Amino acid sequence: MLKHIHIENFALIDSLDLALNNGLTMITGETGAGKSILLGALGLVQGKRADLSAVRDTTRKCVVEAQIEMSSLSLDELLESHDLDVEPVCFLRREILPSGKSRAFINDTPVTLATMSEVGNRLIDIHSQHQTLQLASDDFQIDVLQSFVNKLTEKAKEPASFLLDSFRIEWSQYKALKTQLNKWVEEEQSLSKEADYNNFLLEELDNAQLDQLDITALEQENEQLSNVEEIQLVLQEFQSMMDQDDNGLLDQLRLLRNRFSQISKYDTNFENANQRLNTTLLELEDLSEEISRKGDNVEANPERLELINQQLNLIEQLLKKHQKEDVAGLVVLRDELADKVFTTQNITKKIKQAEAQLQITYKSLEELGGDKIHQQRVDQSALLEEEVLLSIKQLGMPDASFKVNIEKKNSFNSYGMDEVEFRFTANKGTALLPLNKAASGGELSRLMLAIKALLSNYKNLPTIIFDEIDTGVSGAIAEKMAIIMQQMSASLQVITITHLPQIASAGNDHLVVRKAVKDEQTISNIYRLNIEERVEEIAQMLSGGKISDAARENARVLLQ
Repeated sequence: MLKHIHIENFALIDSLDLALNNGLTMITGETGAGKSILLGALGLVQGKRADLSAVRDTTRKCVVEAQIEMSSLSLDELLESHDLDVEPVCFLRREILPSGKSRAFINDTPVTLATMSEVGNRLIDIHSQHQTLQLASDDFQIDVLQSFVNKLTEKAKEPASFLLDSFRIEWSQYKALKTQLNKWVEEEQSLSKEADYNNFLLEELDNAQLDQLDITALEQENEQLSNVEEIQLVLQEFQSMMDQDDNGLLDQLRLLRNRFSQISKYDTNFENANQRLNTTLLELEDLSEEISRKGDNVEANPERLELINQQLNLIEQLLKKHQKEDVAGLVVLRDELADKVFTTQNITKKIKQAEAQLQITYKSLEELGGDKIHQQRVDQSALLEEEVLLSIKQLGMPDASFKVNIEKKNSFNSYGMDEVEFRFTANKGTALLPLNKAASGGELSRLMLAIKALLSNYKNLPTIIFDEIDTGVSGAIAEKMAIIMQQMSASLQVITITHLPQIASAGNDHLVVRKAVKDEQTISNIYRLNIEERVEEIAQMLSGGKISDAARENARVLLQ
């Protein structure tokens, strides 16, 4: 429900604060008084483009704010999807700065015009005689049918609303999985171009057994095997010098140690020398034994030398090939290649699983959308046709025909697999045509009124504003339109801009737009009328000139 409108510095309005009531509100006023200005201002909070030329005083900011009660509209999910606060009352505000820059706010949070349009149009529905786009919209038509079917199947074993919710959940999952599948396929195609080469490189690095490789030890062993003869010669010379019969280095040191042992009792310095000789002798004896053991293990091994050379050459080639400084770099590269190969194999597996799941989900969607949901609509569409026809015949089109055409497609949308098209003719003997080809503006306006009146019985609608949809309508038909609006206003807020007294008198609230000149400037304002003022306003609409007593009496009769 639209509770309050604040307009400042917009067109002919200098400053306006207007509180609105629930039920049916009528807005009247002379042509040019500024009724359309109110709609223009509300259009701003519906996300329409701002025009600096609409600003009254270009040195000041223009502000339009609407306060809308949210309780019956169930728009929490929509607001949360845009990170907006959910409050009992939603505040829509547009500002046009003197620079021409426009700003939009919802609950004091800056938003884009696209967001304001999405939210604003769910809160306020403005319909004029010339606005036929919504009525001809595929989404609007299928939503009307679906709302009708939802209500009629509330107590069924499988209510239409439950089936459609189930379908939309699965369809959302289907789209998400298909999007992911396409990404995996693209990634697989990209990786497959390198897959064979990556496999080859990985196998080459695996064969090098990098984890078990000690390059320092291999190089040391290679040096030893490459110079085994020289090593053996040196070791033999060492052992010969150490152990030469009666004249070896070890024997001579033992002799010296014994001699110093004899003279150490004469001088403590000799004792120190004796200890040092003994230490040296022990170290040399240990070294001799170690060299002897090593000498036993040093032997030529051409096969081992060849194998080591092959390993070292392979590592050198790999380092050069991959431009790495050491074996650690090759290990990192090998692991990266292993990850790529695994990813390729894993993606292929995921693709097969996703394709299988998509087939299952597709069949489920076909069963829900193509069979159950489609059949429910077909079963109930004739009743919708009857109810719409009943309303439009009351609105002065007795020869009209109305048909709901439902065609099942091979593709999915948020409503299932159906394409719904309303077809209409206002004249007997003429072919049923799509709405955008079937009727005049006035006929479409009455058809829209009939459909929205019907829809209000089955769905929570936002505030509806009818802008002179009664143009070209006679008095009798106007009374029927007024009755329909009154019926609609029992469940939602209806605001009607009208020039017909029969319709103006049907409202439970009446506002009048008047234009005046103040300080040599024209301004528009809106006033709420009491019962006597309503009598005068409707009498003026009846007489079109000087108000007579008969016009006043007629106005009182209409207001009863």
